[in-house]
Formats: sequence, structure tokens, C-alpha cells
Amino acid sequence: MKSEIQIVDAADTCHIDIEGTIGVPEEWQFEAPEEQVATYDKFREALRRIAEVKAPEVVVNIRSTGGDVNDALLIHDALRTLDARITTRCYGYTASAATIIAQAATEGCRELSANALYLIHNAVCATEGNAAELESRIELLRQTDARIAGVYAARSGRPAEEFEALMSENNGNGRWLSPDEAIAAGLADRIVEATEAAPSDEARQPRVRGWKRLLATVGIGWKPSDDGRGELPEDRNVLHFEDDAREELRRRSQLAAEEARAQFGPTQTRPREDPSYGETLRTSNERAYAEDARCFADA
Repeated sequence: MKSEIQIVDAADTCHIDIEGTIGVPEEWQFEAPEEQVATYDKFREALRRIAEVKAPEVVVNIRSTGGDVNDALLIHDALRTLDARITTRCYGYTASAATIIAQAATEGCRELSANALYLIHNAVCATEGNAAELESRIELLRQTDARIAGVYAARSGRPAEEFEALMSENNGNGRWLSPDEAIAAGLADRIVEATEAAPSDEARQPRVRGWKRLLATVGIGWKPSDDGRGELPEDRNVLHFEDDAREELRRRSQLAAEEARAQFGPTQTRPREDPSYGETLRTSNERAYAEDARCFADA
């Protein structure tokens, strides 16, 4: 699942939704260069918008199982520079780099959904090279682990060694914690119920506006009203429109589906997006060998 950062900045409260993979993970370097560049540009623009937030209240909704440590630290630091009360709310599987962003909250404002699971673990990378190159990567991983543990320790007031030990469980794969266990470990402050943690209407408005624009262009009859919500004629509802408009909506929907299929491949679960993410990552050479073998078998 690719990165998705939605920012709805209002005068009183700014809502930031962070979904999918954090930033531009290292393994994406093997994908199409144009996709990587576009993704990074999008991420950089999101960072710029976060740094420009002026609202006194910021709510960060996090639905992510991790990604790139460096990019997570960049988001964390951008949030920490804001002159605002920051609340981070974690949902579902919250792991790896996503937990770093969660630490950017104001004192006492790190929230977990009652149904969440929380995981911190040692840093992971995919690499290849000679002995010296591998040794340098090992040293970088160790320094990264220490940096991550330092972020957790700074927020909890506990020794970094406690978090290094927790990250090192299960051969460095960590252990999934319940909300109560995450709070006991000093990684979160409070548990919120699903209704309390649900994103606000403001955070959903960009998607709503997109549907309204579509309905307006196909002649369904929707038009904006004074309150910004929009309205339909009294004699019809969203499903009540002329044959030409119905055909246009069907055509546009089909076109959008075809464009989506052309842009995105089948859904793939990456190692860091799965609770069993500790499986060995294949190097680029291994991927190339596997592809060659498949070509020979088909020949």
C-alpha cells in the first residue's frame, strides 16, 4: 500500500491522515524510477504543508504498519516544530516507522484505538555487497536502532535500554503489544473507543467534494448551497437521474477503473506491512535470477 498523507487545515483544528507505507521505503528503489520520483515529490510536498500548519490543534490519524525510518523521523520532526497541541491516534496494526510518528504528540496525547496492536522492532534493510559493505550496513542498523530507542525513551522518561530490549525480542522482530501493554511500556498515553477515535467530518471532506464534482459534471442536478453541503432538486435523489446522465456516469466510472488498473498493479503485501514481516528480503540479484529462471522455464 503506497503512502497517503491527507491534510485538512482549518482555522481551529488541522487533521492529518497518514495511511499506508510511510515515506519511500528502501525496497521501492527496485520499482519504476518515475513512480519513486513521483512518490518522493508527493511526500516532500506533504512535509512542507505540515511545517506550514498554523492551527492551534493538530490531530494526526495513523493507519500504517511502517515504512522508511528516515522519512518517519522527518514527519516526526516536522510535527514537533509546530506551535500547536498535537494528538496522535493510532488504529489497527501500528508498527515500525509509524510508531515513531506517534511519539510526536504533545504530553499525554498519544492515543491508541481500543482495537489496535502496537509493534516496535529493530531496523530492517535490504542490501548486497562485499564484507566491508555489509559491515557498514550492520553498523548503520545498530545506530538506527539506538536512535529509534532514544525517541521512545525521550517521550517515556525511561532508559533507552528498555526499548532496545523490547525491540530485540524474537530475533529483532519485536512483539505485538495490546493497547494496555503499549501504555505500560511507555509507548502511548491513553486508549480511545472507536467512536471517539473516528476521523472528523472535516477530514473526510476532500473525498466528499470529489464525489460532488463528479455528480455535478454528469448532470445529476446537484448544486452547491449556502452552507457548502450542496443539494439535489426536491423531485429526485442521488439515484434518480436521466438516462444520458446515467450513461455518462457509467462511462466515467469505467474510465476511472481502467486508469487505476493501468497505474497500479495487483495488491502486494510487503514485509513491513505484515505482522510476519520478519521474512528474509530478497536482494536485487536474487530477484533477477528468479526472473531469468522463470523466462527459461517458459521458453
